[in-house]
Amino acid sequence: MAPHPDIDPDSSLWAWLAHDLRFYREKYGLSQSAMGKIIRRSATNLSNCEAGRRRITDKEAKLLDVRFKTGGHFQRLLHFAELGHDPNWLKQYVHLEKRAKVAKTFQALVIPGLLQIPEYAYAVIKAGDNPDVEERMKERMQRQAILDDPSCPVLWALTTESVLEWPVGGRDVMRRQLAHLLDMSERDNVNIRVVPKSTGAYAGLAGSFSIISGDTGAVAYTDSPGGGRLVPSTAEVESYANRYDRIGQVALPTGLSRQMIEKAMEAL
Repeated sequence: MAPHPDIDPDSSLWAWLAHDLRFYREKYGLSQSAMGKIIRRSATNLSNCEAGRRRITDKEAKLLDVRFKTGGHFQRLLHFAELGHDPNWLKQYVHLEKRAKVAKTFQALVIPGLLQIPEYAYAVIKAGDNPDVEERMKERMQRQAILDDPSCPVLWALTTESVLEWPVGGRDVMRRQLAHLLDMSERDNVNIRVVPKSTGAYAGLAGSFSIISGDTGAVAYTDSPGGGRLVPSTAEVESYANRYDRIGQVALPTGLSRQMIEKAMEAL
């Protein structure tokens, strides 16, 4: 049976799980409403699961194995999908980002990707020894289009004073990057705040991450060398949301953050 047009079951365990959800439904001639009743989800919710936009729970995987007598197939797939590295995590995150209503990001080392100018992005990507630097930069710039969309999400961005002072791409590029931050901070849907170095130890030392939420729920994405990790677990997403709030507690208000950005520009 044909998989969902957006799902390649060979690309990841999550994609395989989404594919098999639809495969077994169609194999037994069930509608999405009928399948939804088995795992106690609506037809729309199930459709999102089959498209890879949402993920089933342990309890739902068990219900599927009982209904289709698959000997634990769905439970094992879910277990190993949660443990393993998914090469398409960033791709999935970007896909969800386009549909987000609220995006929150904390970046401890660089300017948040949605707020980077091309020259800054190029310098960051190149420094990371990434192949196809030009293509990666182009993809990053294309992501920023969501901020110009009529249904654009609200972006809450937290960064650090050290990020403002680090001349990525050279002093001229960094000066233009900071000017861009000031311009973006004037938008109604963009909020930029800075954590000052005087804060000392704080929750953000654990690393950078982002949280996006929309009609299909909330997910978190953590950054790391060699690829990040998508976090769909409700409990774990809540822990990231809590950490974001704790970082926000020590960040400067928007007005003082703008002043710090201006000060960093003057120092360059």
